Amino acid sequence: MPEFVPPLANDKNEKLNTWLDISPESDFGIHNLPYGIFSTPSRRPRVGVAIGDQIIDLAAVAMRGHFQSLSIEPEVLEQPSLNAFVRLGKPTWQAVRKRLTDWLTQTDSPLQHLRNECFVAQSEAKMHLPLEIGDYTDFYASETHATNVGTMFRGKENALMPNWKHMPIAYHGRASSIVVSDTDIRRPKGQIMLQGADQPMFGATQALDFELEMAAVIGKNSELGISLRPEEAEDYIFGFVLFNDWSARDIQRWEYVPLGPFLGKNFASSISPWVVPLEALEPFRVEGAEQQPKPLPYLQTSGKRNFNINLEVAIQPEGESETIVSQTNFKNMYWGVGQMLAHHTVNGCNLRIGDLLASGTISGNEPGSYGSLLELSWNGERPLKINANQTRTYLEDGDTVTLRGCARKEGIRVGFGEVRTKILPSL
Repeated sequence: MPEFVPPLANDKNEKLNTWLDISPESDFGIHNLPYGIFSTPSRRPRVGVAIGDQIIDLAAVAMRGHFQSLSIEPEVLEQPSLNAFVRLGKPTWQAVRKRLTDWLTQTDSPLQHLRNECFVAQSEAKMHLPLEIGDYTDFYASETHATNVGTMFRGKENALMPNWKHMPIAYHGRASSIVVSDTDIRRPKGQIMLQGADQPMFGATQALDFELEMAAVIGKNSELGISLRPEEAEDYIFGFVLFNDWSARDIQRWEYVPLGPFLGKNFASSISPWVVPLEALEPFRVEGAEQQPKPLPYLQTSGKRNFNINLEVAIQPEGESETIVSQTNFKNMYWGVGQMLAHHTVNGCNLRIGDLLASGTISGNEPGSYGSLLELSWNGERPLKINANQTRTYLEDGDTVTLRGCARKEGIRVGFGEVRTKILPSL
């Protein structure tokens, strides 16, 4: 069993105060302290922590000797990804988090004296992909989403496949095409079988879709051949990001039998630049769904294994204002992340630092809470109103899609920022 590490003071339901002037509506208050990779014209890509509208340059802090007692070399924090820092291990992440929390809540702290040297305005920084992502697995863990999709294509009586409630279904995705927020993507091309046709055509997708997801960031290597239990999962999770797993539905529909997603999914996935630590989500734990039938023993778990995180998706046509098209919650997932990790490793598959485990589309029980246009437009049968004079069944060129996530409880707010992506025409 992993060593028990007591939660930090700010990871309970305790309100903290900081000497920084931070809006109560900021995603990045004192209870959050997410990690990311940023650069400025004078600072090459490096590790930072978001606080309000600022970034704490951890490399600059380390260069002045303030992490020396934690045995953190400045070079680890001057890397263009978080992997080297994550590799230092959970006790080090927690010690850095506690030290930053103390400095930000105590008067006359080192950070107060280093504001000019160690703080950077977020508006002046460029955010980068936060991780070197070796592998990425996409799950299918929302019962509502799986039921909706199954109903569309197989009918209500056969909506869920026989195995769905016995194990977390997943496929291995393509890590090389994962991009950070504010990276435009081009409409993908592939083979499409039009309705009524007897031969496929080649062309740009006519059914480009978003998928509202969250992804767990693996923070510890597991050993090849060793299975992990659900209760061990959190020793292997560094934090969470928002995740948009784009889909070309028409390309996917033609290619997915018999082996599953390929060109309809691997052209791009988009993630938020800030990784919210698992510890920041402690106040927002909730019970998961009741699971019937009872899972096999290796998947059985108890306690508060889900997280109450509000999520939304907005679509903004070019030159117009945005429209929020979906609002849902991460707590709706049928399979918890511990069960996903346990199933992923039950055959001995090893996990590595920087890997992503994505949740699959997160859909609530009401039409306005569905996490994809496939569901919101019911496979194109019910056009979705965007602004006063436009509708969408699927995305058009020039559309910008924005995912947001935020957890709130008793005056504590922990946000994930945004994943914003514009659709460019196919070449």
